[in-house]
Amino acid sequence: MGEELLRFEGVEKVFPGVRALGGVSFGVKGGEVHALLGENGAGKSTLLKILSGVYRPDGGRLLVQGQARRFGTTVEALAAGVAVIYQELHLVPQLSVAENLFLGHLPTAAGVIRRGELYARAAEQLRVVGETIPPGTPVGRLPIGQRQMIEIAKALTRGARVLAFDEPTSSLSAREIGKLFEVIRELRRQGAAILYVTHRMEEVFALCDSGTVLRDGRHVATYESLRGVTQEQIVKAMVGREIADVYGRREGRGAADGQEQLRPAALEAIGIEGKGLRAAADVRVGSGEIVGVFGLVGAGRSELLKLIYGGERKRAGRVKVDGQEVSISAPRGGIRAGIVLCPEDRKKEGIIPMGSVMENINLSARRRGAIGGVGIRPGWERQNAAQRVRELGVRTPTLRQQIRNLSGGNQQKVILGRWLSERVRVMLLDEPTRGIDVGAKSDIYNILYRLAESGVGVLFVSSDLPEVLGVADRVVVMREGRISGEFLRAEATPERVMAAALPVKEEAAVEGGSAV
Repeated sequence: MGEELLRFEGVEKVFPGVRALGGVSFGVKGGEVHALLGENGAGKSTLLKILSGVYRPDGGRLLVQGQARRFGTTVEALAAGVAVIYQELHLVPQLSVAENLFLGHLPTAAGVIRRGELYARAAEQLRVVGETIPPGTPVGRLPIGQRQMIEIAKALTRGARVLAFDEPTSSLSAREIGKLFEVIRELRRQGAAILYVTHRMEEVFALCDSGTVLRDGRHVATYESLRGVTQEQIVKAMVGREIADVYGRREGRGAADGQEQLRPAALEAIGIEGKGLRAAADVRVGSGEIVGVFGLVGAGRSELLKLIYGGERKRAGRVKVDGQEVSISAPRGGIRAGIVLCPEDRKKEGIIPMGSVMENINLSARRRGAIGGVGIRPGWERQNAAQRVRELGVRTPTLRQQIRNLSGGNQQKVILGRWLSERVRVMLLDEPTRGIDVGAKSDIYNILYRLAESGVGVLFVSSDLPEVLGVADRVVVMREGRISGEFLRAEATPERVMAAALPVKEEAAVEGGSAV
């Protein structure tokens, strides 16, 4: 490793009602990938925003290549060789790849863009990140993995030597993650200092050389080398307590142990041919039972939940709740029947970002008041929101805090609090812990267990196989729009579940290979 290219010295940041950072100090050397770890709300995002010039620190110093810096804008940070690659990429979809790469410093002559030079320089920069995209391609047509490579290439055109990645794999496929890791390792070989933020422990040990843990805005530990450091040590540093079993396994139960709460039968989607539910889907959930749905991308898992809830139009099928068939053609019908959904995309489908915590919790109650023509009692909204915040452990300085300023885990708790204000019979959850740290995950699981113990039927979708196996009483597997397997907890092993999830041809190839 080379010289230290980045150092935080006693960095502090205070917002009204909350100290986001309290004296954080650590450094990152050239030729090093340094993990930045901590629960949601630990201060990681605030630190990255100070690094990129979005926020100014209220105390302490930021040093880049040995020089004290105090960036006022992202442009100033880039000029100093610092780039932050956020989850939400800062690209202009309507512009071409080449124009995005050199936006702000396009090669021109007499005010006219020199297209030949622009495309040649863009192609050269794309090769650095292993891409062969035609430089004239509009960015909006590209998949998320390629857009991320363009964001990295854009940073490199400005000569960035310090790069920070904020949860870069949250929306990537396994192949795209592998390619991203290759690029990051190449940047490390070239002497760049990499600060890597992730909740995925497997990525920390596969990619990172060292790491720092934050908790409640304060520095807890720095590991100069991750060799010999265990996941258990890091988790304990993150949450301040031992988590022997993050899933908090409860005694499994089957649908036969309780009344059948939900029974979607022979459901089919209208959707595009070849996508979504291609064949009749038949699932059951017992009272107090937690059923996990697993499958590969495109298996039809999300479509199944939306069909049950009324968020997608049915071509065929019916839904029964407590043995009675219910009419659900829109989400309003699902809610009326006691079926609620926590969507996969929290920011787009689950919250009103500019709304307060109190407003987001009471959205459904307001809807009921508007439909029934009966206003909500004065003071009820505040009382209800305060109760949900307290019982779910939502971390917020005030009920009037805009929900967009909360961590992903706390946003998810607010959505759950909204539905707990309803008379819930069946809770549907699509990727309930995506992008959430290990401590918040444990909190979410405990909420689901309490719901089940109260008699609510829980049906959740997850692409995290250990999560499905650790939380569900029964596992349903989907493949290519069909249900391909079902296992009680005692029967569900990673091998059996994956065999049911793999496309038939791949599954046959696996079996054939093992027989040779």
